[in-house]
Order: sequence, then structure tokens, then C-alpha cells
Amino acid sequence: MTLYAIVPVRGGSKGMPGKNTALLGGVPLWRRAVDQARAAGVDHVVVSTDIAELLRADGEDGVTILARPPDLAGDATPMDPVLTHALDAAVPEGARVVLLQATSPLRAIQDIRDAVALFDSGAFDLVKTVTPTPAGILKYGTMDGDRFVPVSDPAYCFQNRQALPDVMRPNGAVYVFGRDWFLANGGLATDKIGAVVMPPERSFDIDTAEDFARAEAML
Repeated sequence: MTLYAIVPVRGGSKGMPGKNTALLGGVPLWRRAVDQARAAGVDHVVVSTDIAELLRADGEDGVTILARPPDLAGDATPMDPVLTHALDAAVPEGARVVLLQATSPLRAIQDIRDAVALFDSGAFDLVKTVTPTPAGILKYGTMDGDRFVPVSDPAYCFQNRQALPDVMRPNGAVYVFGRDWFLANGGLATDKIGAVVMPPERSFDIDTAEDFARAEAML
């Protein structure tokens, strides 16, 4: 089974205009994700973009620059239709797929390899990377009228923080899934999710210019 990577990069960003083409450690943010994919052993990288300068760039072996339709390049566009377009247009049947968001540049090559290896175990529809987060969220809930509805076990609402189980949050750095499964499923949502734990220092996401400066300092 071939291994493809999809790197979605759009031109618009309210938090930091031009973010995906800005130089981080001397390398454009989008290019860093492409290089990480290639170093991790990906066979082919698909860059889904509406950025004119990328669409005009010379091609290279192992990388496809795919024009993203304007209706899939808005601030509120969810990831599922962006992936559907890229998979239909540029990824062959039967391929395994790694989704690498350019805004998570501090991931390690081994994080990608570990996620692919866990997916290849066959135990999960989807594998994603996660990072530890405060367990106090288990005390939270939603409101149904005047009724408090716990997000998890109601007993957690009354336990000491030290007694709560470890909690992980998705960090957006790596997702691995099968092309055909995704298209048949209609998106990423599933209850068969495997997870690879990444430390907080590699789980940094860039949204604003301040985030970008912090990421540069961390590099």
C-alpha cells in the first residue's frame, strides 16, 4: 500500500496573513511539512492550496501542488471536504494517507513514523497524535436547559484532581487513515481511533504572529 501525505495550506489567515508561506527557521512553513513527510518515508505528497505562488512553482518529483477550489478555501471550511477533494483528485485507491497540517511544525519525523506504524497494526480506522492536558476537564459538563450534563463519568465531577485519570487532547500534528475508508465513511469521525502521545513542546500550533515567533524561538 502506497503512503501519501496531504498538506493543506490556504492563503487566507486572519490570525497571521501569509502564515503558510512565512519562513520558519529559514524554511517556508508549508515546505517544512513537505520535508517532514518525505523524511518519514512518504511516497508522494499532495499540497492542497489556493496560494498563487505555490501553484506557479515548478513541479518536483514526489510532490503534487493541487489547486483548491475557492469554495474550499474559506476560514470556516471544515477539513473533511478539503480532504475529499484532494483524495478524489490526487490519491490512488488503496493508499494510506498521512494528514500533516503546516501549522504544527514542531512534530518530529518519528512522530509520523509511529503514527503510521500504529495504523498499520490494523486495529484502528484512524490514528492521530495527542498530548497531555489538565484532567480537570473531566469535571466539566454541558447544559440541557437547567440541567448539568457531565462530559464523562458523573463521579469525576466530585473527585480530587489528583485522582482523575490522565486526559489527552488532539494536537493536530499527525493523522493517518486509509483513503478508501475515509471516502466510504464520509469523514474522519469514528469510534476506532488510535493515539500516539507527543510531548507538549512538540505539540505547538501556530495561529498568530505571536505563535510564529514562539515557534521560531523553540526551534
